[in-house]
Amino acid sequence: MKFSFIKSKRVHDSARKTILFVCVQNAGRSQMAEGFFRKYAPKGHEVISAGTVPTSQINPIAVEVMKEIGIDISKQKPKDLTEDMMRNATSIINMGCMDDKFCPALFVSKVIDWGIEDPKDKPIEKVRQIRDQIEKRVLEIIDSTKENKIPI
Repeated sequence: MKFSFIKSKRVHDSARKTILFVCVQNAGRSQMAEGFFRKYAPKGHEVISAGTVPTSQINPIAVEVMKEIGIDISKQKPKDLTEDMMRNATSIINMGCMDDKFCPALFVSKVIDWGIEDPKDKPIEKVRQIRDQIEKRVLEIIDSTKENKIPI
């Protein structure tokens, strides 16, 4: 499978700050991070997630564990990582890599790498732990924005 970026026509709104969560399949970790950031994001911020090789649907166990805590990500869709997304993002966070060939950190400069385990094929108990780790990291990054420690 050959990797290539898809160009999008999204126009950047400089008044808004955008955080981009990336992973390979955009089916679990980055989708959960997007859901948490939407819930907790400060005013004037937006969020998007994408993958270098997105799957056709979000991991159903990720959807289930997010629904358990009142966040519905069932309508989110895996998306191709585009040049425009990277260019328009104020901050880019790589969730971690399961595939060295398509790891977003290889294609994205100035990326923050969280190194979070992939929930793919994991039991629900493990996916809950991953979810809780992602929530903690999202809350930390939001707190950092309030203290102007990171540029989002």
